[in-house]
Order: sequence, then structure tokens, then C-alpha cells
Amino acid sequence: MTHLAAWPVLLPLIAGVIVLFARAGGVQLQRMLNLLAVSGLVVLSIALVKVSQAGTNEVYLAGNWQAPFGIVLVLDQLSALMVAITSMLALAALVYAIATDTDKKGAHFHVLFQLIIFGLNGAFLTGDVFNLFVFFEVLLLASYGLLLHGGGRLRTRAGLHYVIINLLGATLFLFAVGALYGVLGTLNIADMALRVASLPQGEVGVVAAAGLLLLLVFAIKAAMFPLYLWLPAAYTHTSAAVAALFAIMTKVGVYAIIRVHGTVFGADAGVLAGYYMPWILGLGLITLMMAAFGVMAARGLREQVAYLVLASVATLLVAVGLNTPMALSAGLYYLIHSTLIAGGMFLLADMISRGRGRFEDRFESGYAVPGIILVGGMFMFAAVAMTGMPPLSGFIGKVLILNASLDHLWSSLILSVVLVAGFMMIVSMARSGSLLFYQVIPANEVNHSANGKVGTTAEINATGEPLNRISMLAVIALFMASPMLVLFAQPITAFTESAARQQYDNKGYIESVMSTQPLQERSE
Repeated sequence: MTHLAAWPVLLPLIAGVIVLFARAGGVQLQRMLNLLAVSGLVVLSIALVKVSQAGTNEVYLAGNWQAPFGIVLVLDQLSALMVAITSMLALAALVYAIATDTDKKGAHFHVLFQLIIFGLNGAFLTGDVFNLFVFFEVLLLASYGLLLHGGGRLRTRAGLHYVIINLLGATLFLFAVGALYGVLGTLNIADMALRVASLPQGEVGVVAAAGLLLLLVFAIKAAMFPLYLWLPAAYTHTSAAVAALFAIMTKVGVYAIIRVHGTVFGADAGVLAGYYMPWILGLGLITLMMAAFGVMAARGLREQVAYLVLASVATLLVAVGLNTPMALSAGLYYLIHSTLIAGGMFLLADMISRGRGRFEDRFESGYAVPGIILVGGMFMFAAVAMTGMPPLSGFIGKVLILNASLDHLWSSLILSVVLVAGFMMIVSMARSGSLLFYQVIPANEVNHSANGKVGTTAEINATGEPLNRISMLAVIALFMASPMLVLFAQPITAFTESAARQQYDNKGYIESVMSTQPLQERSE
């Protein structure tokens, strides 16, 4: 047993407590401590990815209690990858929040920021379903505060919907956990897999129903159809830094499906092996089409980016639903791309909104954005990446997923839906770019302001904010993920292939968790 799996959970928890007590020292001290903690987490997560490449499962027994009696944290390639993505996204979001003074618009921003990272990393590393529920609640409680940070009518209304749907999900989670524990007598994921493999015929129906109820809970987190309606409003009306961090939130639901259902109902689960997969694939395809319609119907850029996030989640669900190591590997590659690029797009959308003054991010002719060449170039880059056009990583990710679907029974349907949805999003993004960057009001045109006074567009445009260079650096840092994924596609896909094979090796995961022994006390 090693302590590697515990550090991504302990670091943000300790940092959150320190930042809380540092509040008396002012916001500058909190900023410094938060940046230091998140930067340290980035370094730690990169080191953990390197450690995980050995292909072993690093197990930590909390309280020195052997599984399945105690809390277990498990570090493998998949969980290490998720922790690394979270830390990188968090660093960029934090830099943007500080650069735009978003953290000053309410109390306890930096504490909540660390607590949501604590919940995310805990959810990625836990080997116990009940503790997955606990970490879900921690990150959700922190997300409630961050979602409402800064206040506002639309933000409060969206936050209310977000809270209600997640409270419903928490209730269903407890029902599912109770049913599974009542039949299996354990909530340790590895131990549950062992017991499901030898389940009496009379208890199969109860476990299957509880498993589908748990899938429903994860579907809420992943915003799967028809449970996605909370996402566009919540992501659109919160602050940009929070929305960027939330780009990883829906991936928690997808990860939970891969980890819990993929292990408990894996190849050795008898009649329950993979019984939930048609639901994921079918609903994933429907979600993708609904997301594409949402992208077309969006009235503003931030709303459009929210639907693009939904489309990326749907694409991941399709990859998971194909139920092969090849498809999962392609999905993990696409997950890296979509999470980081979506986070950058939320930040860029906010910069555009700030630069256009009273026109904000609405799709109508307005004032030119300060630094329009750079900002417009970044938008075009992001649009190409998110819609899956060559030569960026979104194209490679989608090609890998479609290639993995060719042998599937639904291959024609999958190809049709993915390609049609992609085309719809390309057309929509082209229209958005044209409205935002080409159909602008000329600088020398005379306009009437809202109060009836006459002034040039340049004078009225002064209400918009100038280009913030530090904010743009945060955006560029996230967007750099796409060309890096292309340049280093071979080693990255080799890692995702290894992670996918490790995930499908249920016996290796179960053996690692169940055979790890507590540390023995030293004899005097």
C-alpha cells in the first residue's frame, strides 16, 4: 500500500482549510495560496500519470482498514488522467477568475474552489460507491456556491433548477445504494463485482433494477437525455471561470458509469454483463442530436458553448456505449480534447461579451471586439476544434470513435447521427462567427445611444472592456491542448489504449483492491 492515491484528495482539502483561515489576510493572500495549491496539484497529477504508466493499481486503505471494510482509494491510469485534466482546467480557470476580479464578487470563492477540486478528485479516486455519493455531495455543495457567486436574477433561477435536479439525483442515489447493499451486503466496487458474478438467480432482477437506478443518477450528472435541461441555463448564467471548471463536471457522470457499471457489471457478471450498454448508446445518440439542435437555436455565445459541452458529453457516451477497449480509448482521447477546449471556449465567450459592451454575447450585429483579429482567430480555432474539423484533435477523436463503431450492429446509425450533428454544429458556429466578427457596426457610423444622445460607435463602444492579456493567456493555454494532442497523438493514444485495457481488466482491479494488506505496526 502507498499513499499516492490519497494526495490528490488531501492537498485541496488542506488548502481549502488554510485559505479559509487566510481570509482575514485579504484576497491577495487567498489568491496566492490558491494559485500555489492548484499549481502544486498540477505537478502532482503529472507525476501520478507517470507513475500510473506502469499499469499497476495503487491502492490506499484509509484508516489502515482492509477492503471491503474500510474506505479505499484507487489510482490507476484512468483516475490519474481525470485528476490531471481537472488540475489543468482548474489552474486556467483560477488565473482567469483572478485576472477579471471574479473572485471579488462574493465571499469564500477560493475556499469553494478548493472544495470542488477535493470533491472531483475524491470521486475519481474512490473505490467505494457510498463514498462516491459523499464526494458527489461535497462537489455539488461547493458548485452551488460557485454557481451563485456574484448573484443576479438569471443566475439565481438557473441555480435553483440546478439544486433541485441534483437533490433529486442524491435521493435516487441513496435508494440505489440501499438496494444494492441490501442484496450484496457491500458497497466496495471490487467486492460488489465479486458478489454480482456469483449472484443467485432470484436476486438478479433486484440488482439489475438498482443498477439502472444508479445509472439514472449518473445520467443526471452527465446530462444525458432527457435529463440535460438543467445544463444550458446553469452553464450560461454562471461566471466564466466557474463555467470553465464545470466543463469537467459532466465528465464525472461519464467516469462513474465507466468505473462503477464497467467494473460491477463487467464481462464476468453473468447475465448482467453489460446489460446497461444499449441504454447508454441509444440515449447518447439522442443527446447528441438534441445538443446539435441546441447549438443551432442558441441566442448567445455562452449558451451555444453550453450546448457544445452537451454534444461532447454525448459523443463520449456513444464511445462508452460501444463497449470495446478500442472505443473507450478513443473516448478518453476525445475527453481530454473536449474538456480543455470547452473550458477555454467559456473563457473566450466571456471575453467577447465584455468587449462588445451592451451587446454582450448575443448573436446580433454589434460593436467590434477590442483586439478583434486575435479574438476572432481564437474563436475560429476553437470552432474548428469543438466541431471536429481537421486538422485539430477534435477531428482525430471523432475519427477514432467512428472507426471503433464500424463493427457494431448500429454502425450506420452511429455514423449518420455523429456526422449530421457535426455538420449542424459547423454551420451554426460559422454563422455565429459571422455575426460576432464580420457583421459589426463600422467605427465611423453615427448612432444614437440609449439615452438619446448622439455619438460615434467608438465612443459608445467605450462601455466595453479592453482586451485583458492575462485572461487571453489562460484561454490560449487551454486551446494549446488541441495542437499538442495532434503533435503527440501517438504517445497519448498509447496511454489511452493502455488505460482502456486496464479498465476492461476487471480481475486486475479487483485483485489489487482485495489483496492489498494493511500496514503492520512496527514491533519494538
